[in-house]
Amino acid sequence: MKLSASIKPISYLKANAAKLVRDLFANHGTVIITQNGQARAIVQDIETYEQTQESLALLKMLAQSKKNVEAGDYKPAKTAFKELKSRAQ
Repeated sequence: MKLSASIKPISYLKANAAKLVRDLFANHGTVIITQNGQARAIVQDIETYEQTQESLALLKMLAQSKKNVEAGDYKPAKTAFKELKSRAQ
């Protein structure tokens, strides 16, 4: 969906909320809601929202992992797997 097609004024949301929700559910997307010509909110279908949250969680884990490696706070995979294996026994 083009960004320009996904920008709607708040009056559209007020008048067409049910249609907007149906369209988002069917097409999986995001709509930007404006108020007085300024972007103020977004409306998304739940699947798109969940995918976004999962992506953010993965990015946070990657960033934390990078910080750990830079700080020298890590173990070689071989060592980590040995420790896990010994705990399971």
